[in-house]
Amino acid sequence: MRASAILLALLLACLPAAADPMPENPRFELLRKQGVAIQPDIGYLVASGQELKLDIYRPAGSEGKVLPVVLYFHGGGWVAGSRERAALSSLPFLQMGFAVVNVGYRLANVALAPAAVEDTLCALQWVGINAQKYGFDVKRVVTSGDSAGGHLALATAMIPSDSPFTNQCAANEPTWSGPYTNAAPKVAAVVNFYGITDVAAMLAGPEIRSYAVAWFGSMPGRAALARELSPLTWVRAGGPPVFTIHGDDDPLVPHAHAVRLKAALDAAGVRNVLHTIPDGGHGGFNQEQTLAARRAMRAFLDGLGLAPALPAQP
Repeated sequence: MRASAILLALLLACLPAAADPMPENPRFELLRKQGVAIQPDIGYLVASGQELKLDIYRPAGSEGKVLPVVLYFHGGGWVAGSRERAALSSLPFLQMGFAVVNVGYRLANVALAPAAVEDTLCALQWVGINAQKYGFDVKRVVTSGDSAGGHLALATAMIPSDSPFTNQCAANEPTWSGPYTNAAPKVAAVVNFYGITDVAAMLAGPEIRSYAVAWFGSMPGRAALARELSPLTWVRAGGPPVFTIHGDDDPLVPHAHAVRLKAALDAAGVRNVLHTIPDGGHGGFNQEQTLAARRAMRAFLDGLGLAPALPAQP
């Protein structure tokens, strides 16, 4: 009996210890102090053998209400960054009364281009499928993001819903019976924080950037694919209105990307604003610049009828 007990103890000692629970994102405490309700770590897609997740944030006092929603995509050159680190970027939208869906996506160390774009297109589809469950107003969907996330916000809003880049989203179609219809809602506006608009220009020439080169690696046909992933390629009449914030001294994403986008949108007759930050770099704007940009953003969204009404002041 004693020998059996010793053997059992040895076997139990060899079993792997239970994994410690993942610590909560420390930024959530700051959001909760603002009264924000948080639903973290919701899976929206399985790709490259991993479950991709998003978080939902809702402003204080919005329980049971149908809200306009912002899909936010973090920056990091498609090679770095995380939705966890971008959580506080949701605050300006939450303070306006939007719900925010903070989306994670595959980086280059998991899957090269066009994976990130495919993922964010599927996140948009997920919003359409789950709008009733989570109280999203599909007629008032805004995409936003910074840097590479700004690119993803533009691409997600502009690439047609029947593009081959949406094919992997078919796995989320509820019945699997076909024919497949993409449930992605039409994006009503984009708020683009210094995003890449001409991806092909980042692979060679004076605007080449190492992070863009890394996103494509050595794949054949990368220049053609980069053009397909460029928001400039998809500018057309009837496209979503765009509000862009960009510093004119940005070393990572040249301000020229915002200028070229504005020129293309103007030519197509698409409503847009380019809010340039004088001497501004790649984000990190001072308080005065930040507040001015947020006021202009609010006015743009108000003008489109997208921002919720502010509560009456006592």
